[in-house]
Amino acid sequence: MRFKKKSQNVDNIDVSPLIDMVFILLIFFMVTTTFVKDMKLDLNRPSAASASTASTKVIRVYIDSSSEVYIDNQSVKVWAIQSKLRDLLRNSTEKSVLVVTDGDIPVNNLIDVIDECRMSGAKDVAVSTTKEMGQ
Repeated sequence: MRFKKKSQNVDNIDVSPLIDMVFILLIFFMVTTTFVKDMKLDLNRPSAASASTASTKVIRVYIDSSSEVYIDNQSVKVWAIQSKLRDLLRNSTEKSVLVVTDGDIPVNNLIDVIDECRMSGAKDVAVSTTKEMGQ
């Protein structure tokens, strides 16, 4: 007994479900991608009348209200800031550092961090304010 093979001719392929799926994936990745580069620290930044906006290419050093220092979302001791920043500045075209700090920290802690940043080889070291950050 022989069976005949049925020839299947496909003339139209419906691609609308494929397009729908691509758009759903695109929307999913757009929603889950983070666009904010700043850390999620609650900082009360000091204000200044002579503030200006900072470049997005600067390296940001964060100091929270308990005087903990963060670089690249990692807690860093004050004595280790130089080595961490040297590694980051070696790969950076712009040798600038922005210190984002809480307004309630002691001034000597801020000065220690700025000194460590300058000794690491940064050309410009700036302190972030509320006007500069756009708030």
